[in-house]
Order: sequence, then structure tokens, then C-alpha cells
Amino acid sequence: MATPINKEHFSGGLAKVLAEKWQVDVMLKAKNSDEGSAISAHKLILASRSEVFKKMLELDEFKTSTKQVETITLSDMKQEELEAFVEFIYSDGSMLSANVKQHARSLYLAADKYEIMHLRDLCRAKLICSLSSSNSLDILELAQIPFDKVLHDAAFSYIEKNISTIASSDDFKLFVASNSNLAVEIMKASLTRTSTLNCSRCGQNNNQYVARISCYNCGNYGTLRLI
Repeated sequence: MATPINKEHFSGGLAKVLAEKWQVDVMLKAKNSDEGSAISAHKLILASRSEVFKKMLELDEFKTSTKQVETITLSDMKQEELEAFVEFIYSDGSMLSANVKQHARSLYLAADKYEIMHLRDLCRAKLICSLSSSNSLDILELAQIPFDKVLHDAAFSYIEKNISTIASSDDFKLFVASNSNLAVEIMKASLTRTSTLNCSRCGQNNNQYVARISCYNCGNYGTLRLI
């Protein structure tokens, strides 16, 4: 959820940097893109939106350069992600455009790296709204770097409620291999739920044997379903 403080900081930074009379003209370039695809921007705008960009542009290498137009390479972004990033930076920040929403995951990370917390708020809200069986594990992983409790709790809760579907996927096997501690927490939370736990094979109610992962009646593994 977007917070008023982060939005105020996003919008108010422009007035602050205008007063400091920042110069303009800088090119933003994505990783592995050619010079022709670089995006022109203004130092004034970048500095007003991001403390990281502001500090970067205050470095001597930018102040003493004889180049009329500097180039900054954002090595963590693809071309289309960079375009969406710049689009948001130049917007009023009131909402995410359709183009920006398409890159919510990568822009969430970029917003954290470049300290544009209002963008991070909006991307977080978009990610939570888009939670599904196919992306919830990825979003839970995303919430760990850096740790984002709101995003973590939303993804964790979704996975817990839909564990019967998610646990049978190939994605879950990969997730367990690389996130063993999180996988254990998910299974613990899922096995202590009070919902009715029935076997899809024989229909046996397994609530009294909730700690089991196979059906008490027929013994089949992976047939227990929350209903």
C-alpha cells in the first residue's frame, strides 16, 4: 500500500532540487543496449526523485566532465524495464501506467536500489494484487531481498491457503531446493490449519492426523486436500 510520506517525498523532491539549480542532460542506458537506444533524461528530475541518483550526480566525475551529455548505465535493467522506469520518474506518481505494471517485479527491485520508495509502494501493491499459484513462490522470494514484511506476509498467506495446488508443482520443488527454511515454515503453517483435510483418492477425513502428509486410510502420498 502506498504511504503518504513516500508519495510526498517523491513529489516534493523536485522543488528542493530546483532551488539548488541542478543542470540538465543525462542519458540512461540499459545493460547490453547500444548507444542509440539510450534514453535522454534530466539530472534535475533524476536527482529530485532519487537520493541515489542525486549522490551519483554529485560525484566529481560528473561535475568535472567536459562532456555535454553524461551517460549512466543501469546494468540491472533491460531496455523495456528502463523505459518503464523513466516513464514513472517523469510521471506525477499518482498511479502505475499499464506499461509500468508489466514490469512491477523488476521495478520493485529498482525502486529499492535507487531509493524511490513511492514506486516501491506502488509495485508492492501491484504484486500483492497479482498473487497466483504460478507466481506466489517467486513473490515470496522477492520479499526476502530486502526483507519486506508486508509483501512477505501476503505471499506467505496466499501460499498457505493454496498449498495443495502449489506443493504439487515443479516450481515448488525448485523453491524447496533453494529456500529450505521458508519451505519448512510454509509446511508447518499449512499442516496446522484447521480446515477439513480430505484425501482426494479415497475421501477419508484426515483432520485427526493433520501432521501426516499421506492419507491415513489409503496411504497415498500427496492426495490430501484442504477443503
